[in-house]
Amino acid sequence: MDPIEEQIYVIIFATIFLAGLMSTFVISMIFIHRQRQNQNRQKIEHMQAEYERTMLNIENEIQNETLSHIGRELHDNIGQLLSLAKLNFNSSKPEKKTEGQTILNQVIQEVRGLSKTLNLDWVEETSLEDFIQQQLSKIESTGFCNTKLDYHGEQLQLNKDHKLVLIRVIQEVLNNAIKHASPKNIEISLESNGKGKNIYIKDDGKGFDVSKASNGSGMSNLKKRMQTIGGEFYITSKKQKGTEIKLSLPK
Repeated sequence: MDPIEEQIYVIIFATIFLAGLMSTFVISMIFIHRQRQNQNRQKIEHMQAEYERTMLNIENEIQNETLSHIGRELHDNIGQLLSLAKLNFNSSKPEKKTEGQTILNQVIQEVRGLSKTLNLDWVEETSLEDFIQQQLSKIESTGFCNTKLDYHGEQLQLNKDHKLVLIRVIQEVLNNAIKHASPKNIEISLESNGKGKNIYIKDDGKGFDVSKASNGSGMSNLKKRMQTIGGEFYITSKKQKGTEIKLSLPK
């Protein structure tokens, strides 16, 4: 075999080898790409399932709280009004019967109001700002502490699911402050501008060591709930210096 033929065979062999190498590389890249696609698909499915579970849990919690509220209202408020109406209707005095009718009309209005809270339609009808103001007003009306709500920028525009998560997180944060912090003041600030959407919840209560509290399920659960809507949960606190929580929302 002359040198020219040898060179041709070497070139052919090298070409076949490189073609095989390239084919193997391409096949490997396709395989890795498909693996990543499957992993990403599984991750998205897992996140979707986690999101749906979170929303279901939040809806159940709010509905259970609503039912408890209705139970208390039926027992403490409406039951008392009905007893009072009965006493007035049993009286022989005309003015007492008129008073009984007035009380009965009040009962009807109370029952209508309670019936609206049996579903979650109110979430769409109520702005987050109005909900927070209602919660703070309830706290202040008890004489527990002073409250304040501040706005910075535009009103927060949220869909029902995002609003539902925030409602539950804010409720839990306020409940924790009432149960554990014994504050004199609670302040909530809403911030919405080009830089982002944030909710700050501050109290001047006892405070605590955040590093020790991080092992608890409460804060972890709140963080996970914020993550389901693409948000973040931050907390800073010092003993005897109060606590500040920041809920950061996606732009």
